[in-house]
Parts: sequence; structure tokens; C-alpha cells
Amino acid sequence: MRRRARVAHGIVALWACLLFSKGVFAQAATSVGAAGSSADAGQKPVVASAPPLTVGGSCVETVEAATRPRVSERFPARGLSGHQVILEVEVTHGKGQSVLPSGFRVQREGPASEALKQAGFVLPDADGPAVPSLTSKPAGELITTRVLLPFLVLPEKPGRQSLTLPSVPIALARASGEVVTLCTLPHSINVEDPTANTPNPKPKANPNARRQREEWTALKYAVFGLLGALALGALTAFLVSRWLRRPKRAAPPIKARPPWEVARESLFDLRHAGLVSNGRAAEHYERAANIIRQYLGDRFGFDGLECTTRETVHLIRDSLIDHTTGLQIRNFLIDADLVKFAKVSPSDEQCTALLGEAEAIVQKTVPAALPAPGAVSAERPSGAQDGSV
Repeated sequence: MRRRARVAHGIVALWACLLFSKGVFAQAATSVGAAGSSADAGQKPVVASAPPLTVGGSCVETVEAATRPRVSERFPARGLSGHQVILEVEVTHGKGQSVLPSGFRVQREGPASEALKQAGFVLPDADGPAVPSLTSKPAGELITTRVLLPFLVLPEKPGRQSLTLPSVPIALARASGEVVTLCTLPHSINVEDPTANTPNPKPKANPNARRQREEWTALKYAVFGLLGALALGALTAFLVSRWLRRPKRAAPPIKARPPWEVARESLFDLRHAGLVSNGRAAEHYERAANIIRQYLGDRFGFDGLECTTRETVHLIRDSLIDHTTGLQIRNFLIDADLVKFAKVSPSDEQCTALLGEAEAIVQKTVPAALPAPGAVSAERPSGAQDGSV
């Protein structure tokens, strides 16, 4: 039985258990006071030492008079309609006791809340700035707990009048775990209108409308997505460009064919081209001469097609070829120049003999033993590469 009473008292809090009776609010009928019109007048401290078990019929104490802690209360004597007033309660108790162990709980519906409204007081919104507070401070062997309880003054009628705040229960938990209830005293307050000292007061206009801003989440996500895509594209382009500029393995060098093989193949093609039978003897001579000039240049290291006959003979003069072959090359080139520049018309027999001489020149100038790769041929002079002899 004692355990059930302890649990019941444990959930009693200031805003959840405001117990008011209709008789108290009937005695607190509004009346016009003779106090001044100042809204922030001084508070009147009241010290409640040992009130009766029932205070005004609105709060029932469950603590014995011998063990009741010292309670000090302060409430403003004057106030403004529509403004808040604060009931300050200081409880001096032992160190093993605690005030409002379950904290503050607000109950806005029910008979207690309706009775509070009839008395001209309303509980402030819990989400607003006017919220209850509780602080404790040691005082020797005792502890002084200060509780601030805000109320909003909203009388039913305008004008100056007197209101009475009913008793308020305060829960106190002892060291043994027992929870008892302390009751505050009823407090009177003279209430005035905020415009009491303003001649001919007029309603104030509504404040200017505030600019409404809406968060455009779709656009925000689209912009973030576009920025992310641009960053990803730039990174991809950078990586691709680096990959394209990477060092590549050089292709293996193409092994050049020996010039005499190229010359023999070209002479074979010329023999079967049929230029002589078609009356193109001059072209036959020119092509044969170009084949030999190209061959000599590749064989002995100079540009044979860009050299004249005299330059070609001079470049091959010191080569390791016999004198008879040198004269044969000189006469071959001179005969070709006569046909090309002097417009001499050779016969078919001369064209056939020309091919035989060209093949003989190639055959006589082929090296006897091919040099190893990277080695310098013994038949090519050291200065033949740059055209000098």
C-alpha cells in the first residue's frame, strides 16, 4: 500500500497535478484594486512555515508539520494583462531530499486546467521562452532549491482588477524514497491593461509580411549532379590524355633490302615492260639510267638521282672496283644522257644491249662477301656516306 502511494506521489509534478477546486475560484472573483498602474512593481515575499494540511481547498499536503521543510515564496503584487508573472518558491531541505524528482510535466486539458483559466491564469507554451526552471544551492548542512514557475495573466474582463493565484503543489522526495507534497499559499495580484496609461489607444497594424523562401531540392540535386558529372568528365579526359601520351614501344626497324636486289628486280620489270615494242625507247633508256643511278647511290652511299654523270663518276672513282667497270659505268651514263638531252633515237638492238650492260654493272659491283650487321663494308670507303671521296 505504501509502495503504491509512493509511485502515485512520484508522478506528481507542477504542471501535471495542479489541483484546483471550484470553491477557491469562486472566492477569487475579480475586483477592482486600488494599487498603482506600474507593471513591474516589487514582489511581496511570503514565508510559509506550517500551513494547514488543506490550503484553500486546492492543494492537499501530505507532509507532517514537524518534518515540513522551510518554504519561502515570492509573487509580484502588480502585473499586466497578457504578460507573464513568475511564482518563485525556495525550499530549504536536507541533503537527502530532492524537489520535483520527476521534473516538470504539463497538462493542458482537464478540470485543473479549466479551473486555472477561470482564475485568469494560463500555462505558457512549453516550446516558448517562458519555461519553468529549478536550481539547487548548498547552504551548510541544508540545500536551498529555487523553483521558478511562470504563469500567463489572461483575465476575462478588461480593466484594472485583482486576481488570485491558487495553491500550487510541489513534490518532495525524501531519502527513504517516500514522496510527499508541499502546497504554496494563494497569492493575489493587481492586474492592469497594457494600454491603461495610453490615451485613446488604438489597435496596432499587423507586422509586414516576411519573405517566404522555399528550398528547391530538385534544382539543388540537379546542380550537384551536374557539377559531379563535370568533375568526373574532367578527370576522365585527363586520364585518357595521359594514357594516349604514354611512352609507346618503338616499332622494330624495317630491314632494308640490299640495293643490288632492288636493282635486279627493277631491271627485270623494265625488261618485261614492253616500252621498246611500243616505240618508247627514250623512256626505256631513262628508266634504265635511273635504276643504275639509284643503285650506285645506295651501293656507295650518295644520292645517285641528284648527282650528274660527272659527279657520279667522281664519287665512285676511288671505290674498290676495277678500272674496266668504272669505264663501263661512265659510258653507260653518257649514252643515257645523249638519249635524254640530245634527243638521240636508239634502235631496238641498242635498247636490248643497254639492259644487258645495266645487269652487268650490277653483277660486277655486288660485294663478294656481305658484311656482318653493324660492320663497315671493306669495299665502301669511309667518306662515301657524306658524298666525299
